[in-house]
Amino acid sequence: MTGKLSKRQVAANRQGKSAAKPKSLVPRVLLAGAALACAGAWALAPHSRVERERKNVKKMPDVFYAHRGLHDAGSGLTKQYRGTDGDYIELARRMARKAGYGTGPENDERPIAPENSLAAFAAACEAGYGIELDLQLTADNKVVVVHDPDLLRVAGCPQRIADLTYDQLRHIPLFPNPSVYGDAEAEALSEVELEAEKIMPLPQQSQYQHVPLFSDVLKVVAGRVPIIVEYKFEGHTWGPRERLLMESGDKLLRAYDGLYVVESFNPLAMRWYRNNRPEVLRGQLAVSAPFSGKSLDGFVAWIAGKLGFNWISRPDFVAYDWHGGHSPQVRAARGLGAIPVAWTPRSAEELARCRKDFDRFIFEAFVPSEG
Repeated sequence: MTGKLSKRQVAANRQGKSAAKPKSLVPRVLLAGAALACAGAWALAPHSRVERERKNVKKMPDVFYAHRGLHDAGSGLTKQYRGTDGDYIELARRMARKAGYGTGPENDERPIAPENSLAAFAAACEAGYGIELDLQLTADNKVVVVHDPDLLRVAGCPQRIADLTYDQLRHIPLFPNPSVYGDAEAEALSEVELEAEKIMPLPQQSQYQHVPLFSDVLKVVAGRVPIIVEYKFEGHTWGPRERLLMESGDKLLRAYDGLYVVESFNPLAMRWYRNNRPEVLRGQLAVSAPFSGKSLDGFVAWIAGKLGFNWISRPDFVAYDWHGGHSPQVRAARGLGAIPVAWTPRSAEELARCRKDFDRFIFEAFVPSEG
C-alpha cells in the first residue's frame, strides 16, 4: 500500500531515529578510546626486545648502584637521614681507606670520600656496588664528573662548572669544612664569593678531593663494577655544547673496557645514543611534575614526568623517582618491557616501600641488603 505516511507513523519514525542516535556514538567512543590507548602505548614503548637482541644490547647488571659513589659527604646525608646513615658513612670511609684514600688519623672527621669523587668511586668498587655518576663539560671542554651546575653546595664556591677550566676545578676542595654533612656546609658557605682567577690550591701537605675528570674515574673503576652514566644538562635544551658532551663522553666510553649504561633527563641525549650507539643500553630519567600551562618549561616537565617523550628516546630502562613506581606511566612502561630503576631510596624503609615497583635501585645514605 502506497501513499503518504500518517502523522502517527511520522512521529514514530522520528522517535526511533532519536533513540538510535546515542547508540551510534558508542562505536565512535570505543574507537577513539582505542586510538588513544594505542597512541599512549606507542609513546611509552621502550626499545623493543627484538631490536635489543638484534643489536646485541647488553643487559643491565642486577646490583645495587651507589648514588654518586659511596660517599661520606654530600647528597642524601641530611638531618632527615642522620638516624640511619651511620653505618653507611662508616662503610664509605672504611672502603675509601682500604682503597688508599684518607691517610690521616682514624678519628679525623673531615670528609675523605665526598660525592662524585675518585675516593667515593673507589669505595663503591671496594664494597662491590655499582656506581651512578653525572657528566658535565668544563669551560675548556673537559668531561668531568659533577652533579650541580655550580660548586656552591659541594665546595662553597658559587662558580659554575661551565665557567671554570679543569685546572681551576682541581684546585677547589670538595666539602672543605670538618662536617661530614653537605647541607650544613652549603648553608655555612652560601655567602662565599670567589673569582675564578683568585682560586688558589691548598698547601701541598693537605689531602683533598676535587671534581675529577671522567677519564680518571674510568681508570679507578677499571671495569670492577657496572656504571650508570648520566649526561647532565640544564632543562631540555639541545645545541652544539650538548652534542659536544655526548660525543666527548661517548669517546671515552668507547675506549673503556667495562660494563656501563647511559641515561639522561633529556630525551634528545638518549636519541643521540639511539641513532649513534644503538648497542648501548640507554635509560630515560624522569620524575613526576605537577601540570603547569603557565610556561613552556613547566608544560614540558609535566609531559616528561608522564614519560610522554619516550617515543624520542625509546629507552631500555626508565629511571624514575622512587615515590612514583606505582604511577600508571611507570607501570605501563614496565608492562611494555622497560626496566624500572628507582632513584634514590635513602633508607631501608624507603627501599622496602618501592621494591615491588622496581627491578634496579640507585641508593644512598644507608647500606642496602637483598630482600
